[in-house]
Amino acid sequence: MKSVSAFSNSIGGMLFFGVDDDKQIVGLDAAQDDAEYISRLIKDRITPLPHIELSAFKENGQDILCLKVLPGRSTPYYYRADGIMEAYIRMGNESIVAPDHMLNELILKGTNRSFDAMITDARKENYSFTLLEATYLEKTSNHFASSDYLSFGLADKDGFLTNAGKLMADQYIVRNSRIFCTRWNGLDKGSIFDDALDDKEYEGNLISLLRNSSEFVRNNSKVRFVKEAQSRVDKPDYADRAVTEALVNALIHRDYILLGSEVHIDMFDDRLEIQSPGGMYDGQAIQDRDIHTIFSARRNPVIADLFHRMKYMERRGSGLAKILSETAKLPGYEDRMKPEFFSTPSDFRVVLKNVNYSTMANTAKVPMQDNQQDNQQDNQQDNIHEAILQYCTIPRGRKEIAEHCGYKDVRHFSSNFLKPLLESGRIEMTHPDKPSSRNQKYVAAEQTDHQ
Repeated sequence: MKSVSAFSNSIGGMLFFGVDDDKQIVGLDAAQDDAEYISRLIKDRITPLPHIELSAFKENGQDILCLKVLPGRSTPYYYRADGIMEAYIRMGNESIVAPDHMLNELILKGTNRSFDAMITDARKENYSFTLLEATYLEKTSNHFASSDYLSFGLADKDGFLTNAGKLMADQYIVRNSRIFCTRWNGLDKGSIFDDALDDKEYEGNLISLLRNSSEFVRNNSKVRFVKEAQSRVDKPDYADRAVTEALVNALIHRDYILLGSEVHIDMFDDRLEIQSPGGMYDGQAIQDRDIHTIFSARRNPVIADLFHRMKYMERRGSGLAKILSETAKLPGYEDRMKPEFFSTPSDFRVVLKNVNYSTMANTAKVPMQDNQQDNQQDNQQDNIHEAILQYCTIPRGRKEIAEHCGYKDVRHFSSNFLKPLLESGRIEMTHPDKPSSRNQKYVAAEQTDHQ
């Protein structure tokens, strides 16, 4: 009965009677009586009544029963026993009691509602939507009209916001709308204080989360290049479009019901992992499916539709396939660098491989021409590093250091020149406990004792 409940609450499944635990056919002595008993149990113990098909057949002269349970539309399907009603879900090869957040999602699904479409007690007039309206104008060349809040499902006719509307407000009013980003030193997680090269926490509006997390990945990635006969070929660590698709997927399809949850971005030397709360909406593990044949089922259709209108995503559910195809276009790509997807009932994870990692780890295999090009880059970097150290005998701001070295793009300068000096300990922050402080300055390490 637990399996019947779990199958009905997810993607369905089949139970075979007359087969032992070693998958050997042992048959049933009274298949007809067993079939009647199974049917009666389901009618008495499962509510609402699930859609099942019970059939009998013979295998090697033995009677077998097959109970096919179809995915239900009236979720949750409860198993009632000993005065207790519990809904079950599948976790690997087990049927387990649905956690509270998954039970809430099953209730919404069964009433044909979604979290993002639910009306809240927040009034639209009390919040601003500057970023949404500006981005919509930029992406579509159309102004976001007052009537669009109602027609797009962000508010009702009385001016109360839906959860989708709250997720698009400038203010931080959905507490789970967060992304934690970390660039780890090496191939594994460690202490955030000792082993993280960079970490950021973002919260609030979904558009700002997408922009900030995309910028974090770019700032902690590199674009190498190789010199060919007639041109230079850029070799980014990750495909920008693939990263965007993975981030949009994490923000749009995540489960916002799970309290205390957030999207996590973890960057390592060899890979980028993006993990979001909530597994596949239909319950089946993504690793057991063909990416190219997955039917599009959206957990949050209102915000998915809005992101489609702003051209951040497509309605056809082709985002995962796009991640594969865009990564495959990268120079130096091999099949072993294919992105990977994993899911459980409670989370979804995308793993993008750094296509330059093997090159970095095996520099001896790089052609002589590429090594000469790299040497020129190294010499240039060494010269700039020396100029920074000489200039920073007293604390200096990031912008004034960049200008002193002839660079206008402060962000690019910091990522390529200041950051390596910080990581090597040759330069230090004056406010190490607040790396993003507006008063942050940098000083050569040997001068620290005299400050």
